[in-house]
Amino acid sequence: MDDAPVTVRVAPELVFLLRPRDRPARERRLGHDADATVGHVVQAAGVPLTEAGGLRLDGVPTVVGARPGPGSVVAVAAVPRPQPVPRGGFLLDVGLGTLARRLRLLGLDAAWSNDADDADLAARAAAEERVLLTQDRGLLMRRGVGGALVRGSRPDDQLADVLDRFAPSLAPLTRCTACGGRLEAVPTAEVADRLPPGTRRTFDEFSRCVACAHVYWHGAHARRIEALVARHR
Repeated sequence: MDDAPVTVRVAPELVFLLRPRDRPARERRLGHDADATVGHVVQAAGVPLTEAGGLRLDGVPTVVGARPGPGSVVAVAAVPRPQPVPRGGFLLDVGLGTLARRLRLLGLDAAWSNDADDADLAARAAAEERVLLTQDRGLLMRRGVGGALVRGSRPDDQLADVLDRFAPSLAPLTRCTACGGRLEAVPTAEVADRLPPGTRRTFDEFSRCVACAHVYWHGAHARRIEALVARHR
């Protein structure tokens, strides 16, 4: 009995995190280690703790620090949706730049840098009280990282997943897509020297980013933006 493996059994929503050969049974068996906690075995099965909702050890609600015995079964539920929107907003890893711009289009505070490494992301998320959005399971398994695993290979699917998970209030076209700063209306005269001639003749309402001074107007791309906004209101 001392050699009996520990079984990690996951909810249907988490099956994709298991190895392909373990998915039909929705469980993975791991060798028993007397020093391993529930949290250790859940992550060893491939499930970051950020994706785990309720945990049960041999049918009884448990905590990540409990220690399974030989032959134990750890059941992992999915995180309930929607989760509260983080106070500090979102922080996206380097591979999710397109998603960051789409979140900003919808008025959400979405920080992103194309050269941040894992340590930088973990430190910034903690310092600014942001939830870290990533598709890197290893990053989410770092000690002290609070985040969410983004599902989907296409930006449309990724955006739908984040909005479903957090259900944030949207304020479309109020943030700069380049830096995430807030936009404020600005008189045409203040930005006229930065506008193409055709734009000056065609449009009379402009906004400017308070952080990077990028100028925006309701241009030819407006229909695409409005369609994106309409899908996610």
